[in-house]
Amino acid sequence: MIRLNLTQRIWFSFIAILLFVGLLIGIIYPLSLNSTLTEETYRIIEQEQTRYTNPYGQHMIPPNSELDFIERREAERSVGHLFLMNQFGTLEGDPVPNEVLSEMAENAQEQVARRGRYELNFNDATLFYVVFKVYTTSGEAYHISYMWDTYRDQMVNRLWSRLSVIMLISGLMSLLPAFWLKSYLKSPLTTLGNHFEKIAERNWKEPFRWEGDQDFEKLSNQFEIMRQNLIRYDSAQKTFIQHASHELKTPIMVVKSYAQSVKDGILPKNNIEETMDVIIQESERMEKRVRDMLYYTKLDSLQEAPMEWKEFPFGSIAYDLENRFRVARDDVHIQVKGDSVKVHGDREQLSVLLENLLENGLRYAESTMIMEAKEEDDRIIMTVWNDGEPIPADEIDHIFTPFRKGNKGQFGLGLAIVNRICELHDGSPSVKNEEGGVTFIISLSKEKPKTKKGPDA
Repeated sequence: MIRLNLTQRIWFSFIAILLFVGLLIGIIYPLSLNSTLTEETYRIIEQEQTRYTNPYGQHMIPPNSELDFIERREAERSVGHLFLMNQFGTLEGDPVPNEVLSEMAENAQEQVARRGRYELNFNDATLFYVVFKVYTTSGEAYHISYMWDTYRDQMVNRLWSRLSVIMLISGLMSLLPAFWLKSYLKSPLTTLGNHFEKIAERNWKEPFRWEGDQDFEKLSNQFEIMRQNLIRYDSAQKTFIQHASHELKTPIMVVKSYAQSVKDGILPKNNIEETMDVIIQESERMEKRVRDMLYYTKLDSLQEAPMEWKEFPFGSIAYDLENRFRVARDDVHIQVKGDSVKVHGDREQLSVLLENLLENGLRYAESTMIMEAKEEDDRIIMTVWNDGEPIPADEIDHIFTPFRKGNKGQFGLGLAIVNRICELHDGSPSVKNEEGGVTFIISLSKEKPKTKKGPDA
């Protein structure tokens, strides 16, 4: 397939339209003109025939013409006449060849109406004739008037040549609007291209708006949405790096200082064992943060990858988590409700989602936590409730934002991971303060999402 740039496409389309219109005119116009001029030829013949008709009922015999039958073909608008007596078979008027006379007489004998139109081919030309039935004192007779196709063909040629000149002049004059159209169509695309070049250079601060044309305005709106998404993504990336470096800097500094102290023979704690415990705790803390960061970025890459969509009972992951976290805080009783409810989605991701909610709740719970699943229409609702203190009102709207930590938060990625897993399952997370505690609500679809949404979709 030939690839054309925009200018070539405009010119190609313009020329193709001109050729198409010219082709249509070249086919339809002559056919229409032939039909119209054929009708005009018959009308001329009938007018000439009427001139020789006596209004009192007697038919006047037309005079003999000085033009021969063949010579008349070269004369424009020349009408010949002949008078055929039916019962005697005599011919008066212009002489015509016998084969022509024979066909005319045959059509005249078979004619039912008073007047009939006919045509015949003779010597590679068309002869139009009209037979008019008259009644004389001598009996029934036929007045036959005829005319060659010369007039029709000459008129077609004249009109066609004039039309060709008009089309040529019109085609040349249409070059001016074609140049304007090319400039008009390229203007917004050129502007858009310049903005794309700026974006390629990571300069996306300048907004792009195009008004006045609905299609280009829609395109500019889509570009503006993309620009804003890039700004948000860039800001999120910078925030992510800033928070990650800040959160990793502290445990690295602790590990480094403790290791240097041990090397220098100084024990910051009472003994080497306690000193090593601090190093191990900070290393585990740093490992947990790195693992969360890797998983969070992994979820972004999974939005185009197929998930292992399965159906499994809620209790299969809830009881496993309850066993794992039971020893974390033995003073908190963890309950599981709705364990037989079927959950639809990626088992590993939903297990991570519930784990993060459980881990988050354990930091605030006083004595009880409840994990529950229930079915509502075409949705699965999972809730995690803890009897801890309520979330401040100014934090509720931002609690699922990355690196937003509560007063007992650790890294600010746990609930952000919950939000991303929900998006991948065509779901949504929410949280509300209730009397006696806080409830995290996860609404999931039973159907597998057709397309996965990105963070800014």
